[in-house]
Amino acid sequence: MNKRDSTYTGFVFKKYETPELSIFDKLLDIFKELITHTSGDVDEALNWLAQLDKTYELTTPEYTLEDFKHDLFDRGFIQERVQPDGNSGMGITAKTERAIRQRALNQIFGKLKKSASGNHSTKKMGVGDESTGETRAYQFGDGLDNVSMTESIKNAQINNGISDGFQLHEEDLIVNETSHKSQMSTVLMIDISHSMILYGEDRITPAKKVAMALAELITTRYPKDTLDILVFGNDAWRISIQDLPYLNVGPYHTNTVAGLELAMDLLRRKKNTNKQIFMITDGKPSCLRLPDGRYYKNSNGLDQHIVNKCYDKASQARKLHIPITTFMIAQDPYLMQFVKAFTQANQGKAFYTGLQRLGEMIFEDYEQNRKKRIRG
Repeated sequence: MNKRDSTYTGFVFKKYETPELSIFDKLLDIFKELITHTSGDVDEALNWLAQLDKTYELTTPEYTLEDFKHDLFDRGFIQERVQPDGNSGMGITAKTERAIRQRALNQIFGKLKKSASGNHSTKKMGVGDESTGETRAYQFGDGLDNVSMTESIKNAQINNGISDGFQLHEEDLIVNETSHKSQMSTVLMIDISHSMILYGEDRITPAKKVAMALAELITTRYPKDTLDILVFGNDAWRISIQDLPYLNVGPYHTNTVAGLELAMDLLRRKKNTNKQIFMITDGKPSCLRLPDGRYYKNSNGLDQHIVNKCYDKASQARKLHIPITTFMIAQDPYLMQFVKAFTQANQGKAFYTGLQRLGEMIFEDYEQNRKKRIRG
C-alpha cells in the first residue's frame, strides 16, 4: 500500500490587491471622460490629454501619447471620418460609444447589485413568473408549474392520512405565489437651451452622462422596457442613444411645451401600460411655437401665456396616466414656484437638485415607479 500524501489543501486569504492597469488602460479611462466633455471631438480630447500629461506625467518615454493614439486606432476606438466641411478628421467608433455609456453607468449606478431578472415587479400579486416566497391554495387556472409539490404532498398527508394509501386531491394543492411583472416606457427630456452652460457651470455634460447611464441600464438590465430620449430648445426632437456623446447646447430658448408634446406623442404609441416622463431642466420655459410657425419668446420672468401652456400639457399628461418627474437644476424661488404648480397639475413629482446626485435620484425614481402599476 502506498503511503498517503500528507500534503494539505485549502484556501489562503490575503488583502485584495487591485490589478495593475497598463498605461494604455489608464489613458483610455481618462480619454473616455474627456470625449464626453468635448462632445465627441477627438482632437480636442487628445489636446486636453496632452495638457494633463504635461502636468501629471501620465506617459513615459517608452509609451508616449503618439503610442496611445496609434493604439486607439489599432484597437478600434477611433477612426478617420469625413467631416461636414469635406475635410477628413478623427472620430470615435461605435465601440467607444458603448464604452462611454458603460463608464457612465459605472460612475452613476456603480453600487447597483446585479440582478438575474430583466424586469421589475409590481406590488400586485397574481399570474406572473417571479416567486415571492409565499404560498396559497390552488385556484382554477393556476399553472401546474407553480404547484409546490412539497407543500401539496404534506397537505395530502395531513388531510387524508397514509393508512389507506396516498391520495392527492385538488383541495390539497398549494401553489407558489408570484408577482406580476411590469414593463415601463420612459421618455427622458433634456434641456439644451443656452442656459445649460451659463454662469461658468457645465450642466449639459452631467445630463448627458445620466442619459447614457439610463440607456445602458435599461438596455442591459431591463431589456423589455423602452427608453426614448429627446432634447428641447426652441423646438424638440428625438435623438438616438448613439447621438448622446455628441450632444451639446445651442443658442436656444426653452420650449418646454414642445418637449412635452413630443414626449406624449412617443408614449401614445407604446403598448405598455406603465409610462413616465423624466425632465431635466435648469431654466424657466421661455418659448412657444405659434400655429403660423413663428416663435414667441420671452426670457424676462415667467411669461403667463407660456406658463399656462405648460400647465395645460401637464394636465393632459395626467389624463393619459403619464406622470412627469421634473429634475430642476436651479434654486431660484420663483422657478421653484412654477415647478411646484406644474407638478400639482400633473400630480407628478419634482426634485430641486444640483448636479452631484442627479444620476442616483433619477435611478431611484425609475426603480420606484417600476414597482407600482399605473392604471391605463
